[in-house]
Amino acid sequence: MIIKFFRNARIYTPEGKPPSRGADQGTLRIFKRGAMLVQDGNIEAVGTEEELLANALVKKVDEEIDCEGCCLVPGFVDPHTHMCFAARREEEFSMRLAGAAYLDILKKGGGILSSVRHVRGASEQEIFERTRTLALSALSFGTTTVEMKSGYGLDTESELKMLSVIRRIGRETPLRVVPTFMGAHAIPEVFKGNGDGYVDLMIGEMLPAVAEQGVARFCDVFCEEGVFSPEQTRKVLVEARKYGLGLKIHADEVHDTGGAALAAELGAVSAEHLLAASDEGIEALAASGTVAVLLPATAYSLRKPYARARTMIEKGVPVALATDCNPGSSFTESMPFVFGLAVLVMGLTVEEALVATTKNSAHAIGLGAECGTIEPGKNADFLLLDGETPAVLAYHAGVSPVKSVFKKGERVA
Repeated sequence: MIIKFFRNARIYTPEGKPPSRGADQGTLRIFKRGAMLVQDGNIEAVGTEEELLANALVKKVDEEIDCEGCCLVPGFVDPHTHMCFAARREEEFSMRLAGAAYLDILKKGGGILSSVRHVRGASEQEIFERTRTLALSALSFGTTTVEMKSGYGLDTESELKMLSVIRRIGRETPLRVVPTFMGAHAIPEVFKGNGDGYVDLMIGEMLPAVAEQGVARFCDVFCEEGVFSPEQTRKVLVEARKYGLGLKIHADEVHDTGGAALAAELGAVSAEHLLAASDEGIEALAASGTVAVLLPATAYSLRKPYARARTMIEKGVPVALATDCNPGSSFTESMPFVFGLAVLVMGLTVEEALVATTKNSAHAIGLGAECGTIEPGKNADFLLLDGETPAVLAYHAGVSPVKSVFKKGERVA
């Protein structure tokens, strides 16, 4: 049994079991001179330093850490990434700057289909090494738990290869990694004009193979015009649920296809993107409790209007934030950057953004009981910031104020 005592910290944390929504989205518990007891990697107690000094366990501590008055917050949980890929797509960035629309690039064999060609041609080790570099960079920016999607394989062998890489990242880095199967990320070139045929392949071959492999925890579908229709999305996700996979939807990113309402109807854990979500879709999410995962770095990169975060919060939708780290539309692994965009561009308060990058994002990947807050029983995943409050994450723009990253009580960055 290893007991650590972290003292002299300014602790800011969400708390409570369900995802925070409405007015609670901005509610934090604050200890201006706080302390935390960690036993075997989990939080045993948190409170004021004075309170914890009276705890009997303090007399048995193996290590005492002075946090030197730094702000201490939960480790970031990034609930939506495409961090596993084989090659960058920098040339497409220039094409978009010149006015090319993303869906037009996709139709010409670029976008996701370009990444598919690179993944199919790369070895598992090559993909692993590139993904590990990004994962460790994300860790240095304060991400302690990350979701990673497949979806750049689009055939059974390549999708399983990607999921195998994602599993290795979780085993061979300090990060907690949540794998998501996203064979329904695009329609592969061999099925051009035959989306239903590809859906049948996913249902008849890919999903059974993914279930047998036993890596993926969720299934995600890109529900969008020119990709997968709501009917096709429903068909894939209903089948995925039979294999015990949780459900996610890339919903209403470019057009309002009713993806948000479909996510609510199916009881998906999250609806993601939502730049074009309608009032009806937002109200459906509020009624269902499905977490809205918003990706401001994608809107920034694509120069699109941002998702209506304030409307969602006011309507009672639990809002989370993620990087969408991918080689095309959002090439960033920095949660501090996303935090700053949410506060300075999307209108979230600092408190709402902290909840959205920790507690609610943990719920968006089914880990709300294990991480995302500084509370007894949770994993001791936390950050020390170069500042007195979480506001420094937006205030000190363009840099990372993350001084130290702790995973289960051990400093890992």
